[in-house]
Amino acid sequence: MEEQTPHKRRVHYSGTHPKRFEEKYKEHNPEKYADTIEHVIQRGATPAGMHISIMVQEILDFLQIQPGQTGLDATLGYGGHTGHMLRALQGQGHIYALDVDPIESAKTRKRLMDQGFGPDILTVRLQNFADIDLVSQETGKKFDFILADLGVSSMQIDNPDRGFTYKVEGPLDLRLNPEKGISAAQRLKDIPFEELEGMLIENSDEPYATEIAETVMRWRQEGREIETTTQLRQVVEEALSFLPKKEQKEAVKKSCQRTFQALRIDINCEFEVLYAFLDKLPQVLAPNGRVAILTFHSGEDRLVKQAFKRFYREGIYSDIAHDVIRPSAEECFRNSRAKSTKMRWAIRSEY
Repeated sequence: MEEQTPHKRRVHYSGTHPKRFEEKYKEHNPEKYADTIEHVIQRGATPAGMHISIMVQEILDFLQIQPGQTGLDATLGYGGHTGHMLRALQGQGHIYALDVDPIESAKTRKRLMDQGFGPDILTVRLQNFADIDLVSQETGKKFDFILADLGVSSMQIDNPDRGFTYKVEGPLDLRLNPEKGISAAQRLKDIPFEELEGMLIENSDEPYATEIAETVMRWRQEGREIETTTQLRQVVEEALSFLPKKEQKEAVKKSCQRTFQALRIDINCEFEVLYAFLDKLPQVLAPNGRVAILTFHSGEDRLVKQAFKRFYREGIYSDIAHDVIRPSAEECFRNSRAKSTKMRWAIRSEY
């Protein structure tokens, strides 16, 4: 007799609305509960486990994708931008998509497959976008258009198991690929004071870098663990306890955001990866090829701006965005995570 798979009951939650990430069953099934998802978006919130693509129309307007072209999405993520670019190809051409996150890229590959985008038009590679030269060599292609969205995807932020947010309890991990490298918790175990202070300043312009670094050192001396997201938040709260009470809440919130950002950039070597990507871009772009990059903080934008200007002066790019392009006020209302976005673009010269 064939063994039957037991019915798995949905996790129940207290109250009228689920609060925990794993309980938000409707938001984890956007195709099935489209009305619920749209209601969440209309409130200006991002549904748990989803990522709302930013500046889609501005990107498509600039890239001017034509059927038959070859493109590269350097940061696949949830696949929203990729889906729009694939539709612009109208079934002719190919897009290569890269991501270092084995958990989310597998989900995205399936999501796009279910939309009809199979291996004939889409190739997903578990690869860092610093290796775009290798992708070009291995495929024998130069790209007519390239997109890089440098933001962390919302589904990574929302999942407490990934440790990207200070708002909920979770392991202090912060790795984009949890199978490689060391976690943020491990990094804090032996990082010297001067290096931590410098990291907070360089990676996120943290005004209380000294106080936070001193508090981390004190916790270590006292044998107190910093292994969870909430423990790091407690470190920041303790470091800023000297501020007037009425200022503390907002200051702690912003310093937590900056501290988590600085650690994430550090353990994923994000600036080094971006340097390599920007340096290799001209050699993988086809003549008149176009590249658009979305950045989310001043450090990233500064690197993109400098690289684009250097190659423009050398005649490698025929044109670049001399001013940043920002999302509309309407988009920022619908998606609060779009507020810090800056877009820059460049066009490869013909020769």
